[in-house]
Amino acid sequence: MSRLQADAPADLWVPVTGSLGLRGRRHRKAAIGMLLSQANQAAGAAPRPGGGAFAWLLSQATPLLMRRAGGRVLVWVWKSDPELLVVMAQLQEATPQARTARAMMPMEYDDTESFPNPFLGVGEKLAMPLPSDARTPPFATYTWDTGSHFVTVTAVCSDRERFGTVIGAVDAVARTVRVVDDLKLGEVPTVLRIKPA
Repeated sequence: MSRLQADAPADLWVPVTGSLGLRGRRHRKAAIGMLLSQANQAAGAAPRPGGGAFAWLLSQATPLLMRRAGGRVLVWVWKSDPELLVVMAQLQEATPQARTARAMMPMEYDDTESFPNPFLGVGEKLAMPLPSDARTPPFATYTWDTGSHFVTVTAVCSDRERFGTVIGAVDAVARTVRVVDDLKLGEVPTVLRIKPA
């Protein structure tokens, strides 16, 4: 089965994936609270007093949900300020429906630039430091098409003014994302595995 791996420096990032129990709880709760707040703002909803409790519940459930994803989802938060930046890498099967959905994205999503990754090849990067809708937080997406799968890295920032100061660290993590297969030696004798150059 295919899954994702990446190298996020521990001095900058706290992994949410695999952080069960108390480990990483404060960072998970802050990141989820930020995402919920951004979603409420984008929908035009007023902040709810119970949002903190809901964020706490989600922070407890999130690692279990990601564990069930079997390595197809990786999430990190910015260590020094978990409410500032959340990054998620996702592996998605490239079905005809997924390809159609990508082709039907709004025109503003066509403004991409080439982004190389030593493991996945050249993909696309879309950075939106100042989205046209003031309610939309700044974000960046990175996408690679491996033929059978889409690999997507999405970063959401809560502060337009600080987006430019953290995007370089997001670029660095995105360059380390790779797809690995859980195959035992000899399981598929017709496959020759060569390390990337």
